[in-house]
Amino acid sequence: MLSMLAGGLPSCHAMALASEPTRIVMVHGIFQRGYSFSPLRQKLEKLGCECLVPRLSPCDARSGIETLALQLQREIEETWGKDATFHIVAHSMGGLVSRYYLQELGGHEHCQTLITLATPHHGTKAAYLYPGKGAGQMRPNSTFLEQLEASSNRLQNMRLLSYRTPLDLIILPSTSSHWEIAENHRVWALAHPLVMHMPRVQKHIVQVIGSATTQSR
Repeated sequence: MLSMLAGGLPSCHAMALASEPTRIVMVHGIFQRGYSFSPLRQKLEKLGCECLVPRLSPCDARSGIETLALQLQREIEETWGKDATFHIVAHSMGGLVSRYYLQELGGHEHCQTLITLATPHHGTKAAYLYPGKGAGQMRPNSTFLEQLEASSNRLQNMRLLSYRTPLDLIILPSTSSHWEIAENHRVWALAHPLVMHMPRVQKHIVQVIGSATTQSR
């Protein structure tokens, strides 16, 4: 179960020894536009963090997850430059988009932390219900998922976390969000999109990123 650190929410600026802000990229899932991150984003920005929430298109990934990963790379580099360091918080399919960017497009050289929320790391049977290349890539045992598994060693210097809920009806089975190389946290969110909205999860995310920021400075 998710274990919480003691104390209140730290300030991202107060934890940094330099003037450079803590940068956080938030990657939305299928059929989303990033608005679902608003409560967590507002909380982080109040603490002094700089958040980037790209609107990836097409949001149903019909042209492939690689297409969205390339957009993610472009948004990050155009906003902060090619040498910036940052953390990623990703929901659902956004976790796979982020992994492709990190593992196949060189993003692992700049990212300190990857936090995935209800991401189908091993695919989901629900993807059989929707057409398109991206849905096919999210089906269990797809070539795309095998490729990510083969290159996952590129994330070895990064802190990895995965949150899942046993009550998830989108990630089938819900254990598909269990990621062997990550710190796994089981939370009892009532539905797939609610994992990111749980106050305990949001608090833990802030603490994890704050800790990583402090250690890197």
